[in-house]
Amino acid sequence: MHKTRLALLIMLAGGLTACGESSTLQVSDGTGPAPKLPQPNKTLVPTVNIAPAIGWPEGAKPTAAAGTRVAAFAEGLDHPRWLYVLPNGDVLVAETNAPPKPDDSKGVRGWVMEKVMGRAGAGVPSPNRITLLRDADHDGVAETRTVFLENLNSPFGMTLVGNDLYVADSDKLLRFPYQPGETAIKAQGTTVVDLPGGPLNHHWTKNVVASKDGSKLYVSVGSNSNVGENGLEAEQGRAAIWEVDRASGKHRIFASGLRNPNGMAWEPQSGKLWTAVNERDEIGSDLVPDYITSVKDGGFYGWPFSYYGQHVDVRVTPQNPDLVAKAIAPDYAVGPHTASLGLTFAEGNKLPAQFSNGAFIGQHGSWNRKPHSGYKVIFVPFEGGQPKGQPVDVLTGFLNSDEKAMGRPVGVVIDQQGDLLVADDVGNKVWRVSAVK
Repeated sequence: MHKTRLALLIMLAGGLTACGESSTLQVSDGTGPAPKLPQPNKTLVPTVNIAPAIGWPEGAKPTAAAGTRVAAFAEGLDHPRWLYVLPNGDVLVAETNAPPKPDDSKGVRGWVMEKVMGRAGAGVPSPNRITLLRDADHDGVAETRTVFLENLNSPFGMTLVGNDLYVADSDKLLRFPYQPGETAIKAQGTTVVDLPGGPLNHHWTKNVVASKDGSKLYVSVGSNSNVGENGLEAEQGRAAIWEVDRASGKHRIFASGLRNPNGMAWEPQSGKLWTAVNERDEIGSDLVPDYITSVKDGGFYGWPFSYYGQHVDVRVTPQNPDLVAKAIAPDYAVGPHTASLGLTFAEGNKLPAQFSNGAFIGQHGSWNRKPHSGYKVIFVPFEGGQPKGQPVDVLTGFLNSDEKAMGRPVGVVIDQQGDLLVADDVGNKVWRVSAVK
């Protein structure tokens, strides 16, 4: 490696600013159905602007939107990232972090990124469990907490079909028997289908949702790189949403070219599957906007060859103009580098009227943008099954005045009481947003 580049990378690992690149647009410019897309700005060293993770001071909490209030539903968790509400109102929380992936941190660049992400709170060992939270007296605080499933391998997504609970581990989709009301499952999981994993498992989170009739499962699988730099052979079955037959485990690629899809949910009016996708890094603070989009059967969304439809990424070799010509532009941008992970629709919520129709999105926060973006929960209004208008901030204040992260929101879900629950994996809490009464 060139000595200058090596020196700059080492400086980055030490937390110094080694690159002057910064945004020339507002986050709002990269938001909506037609975001501004400036020319790529590829620098010698990627922009690294981490908000160091410090956790919440005693008594501190995020700032809630007007007409709502926020309080801790559960505290003292260990890296809570994803949430699922069972039919009886119990809340499952995946306490999880990245699995060992030694090939992902090889070389100087990998070593530097490992150090940098550690500062963001992502360097802790994975608890590898799912915890059950129960608020039996409906006072807004979970008084019961039990280890529901343990000895998993970086679990993330969860969904229940009948008495079958499905858990998306980092390398397989598992099925467990579930009985309503039970607070722990001791049975061993059965593998439904193996998922891409292994020592190189760049985007490790796997999510799962079920079709309305329960016959199919949809599993999100992120890419194994930023833009294919590990070779396209390492991307087999990745950057995609799989459709899995629940009975047989047979699967097919439902949609592809989705760099890192995380949140998935069914839009209630149209019945379409939507996903929240993290787009690529390292071509400037204003590129590329993350997005939410409806997902078309057989659709290709560009990654790695193009972004936001047919904007070619010249870094990728070999190029594939035939695929680029088929690339579908996403429905709605949610800001560059916001790390928009969580996605749930408003159906069933009892928040103020402005939140009655649309999508809540948990934005984990940027590392590749100056100034920071994300680090909040937003609401995108919908009308007729499509986004309509500008986002509304739901929870803010996750960064303090020194730009340090007291928390980072991830999964979002509507609970049985109609409140919004938010998993905060740096604050180690689950927040509850409810209407002011």
